[in-house]
Amino acid sequence: MACSKVRAVRQPDLVLINWSRNPLIAGSPRRITAVRVIGSSQPCRATLVTNGLLSTALSCLLDDFRIVYQKRTTSISGYLLLQRFRIPS
Repeated sequence: MACSKVRAVRQPDLVLINWSRNPLIAGSPRRITAVRVIGSSQPCRATLVTNGLLSTALSCLLDDFRIVYQKRTTSISGYLLLQRFRIPS
């Protein structure tokens, strides 16, 4: 019986970020309230921290990820789903 090589298909890396703003300060920055990573978020893992700035995380993530869905849940909160579009080197 011949052995055939079977390879698992690499699943996409996904990052889900919940964010909110301080409702008492007009124009306050969006801050991360929760993060869920499926796969890997490298090299941006250090920027995905609770209460960290969303803008800092996106500055890193958008080099290798793209936003595939985003939604505002209220006037001061929302979430983003990002998917890796390049394999890290």
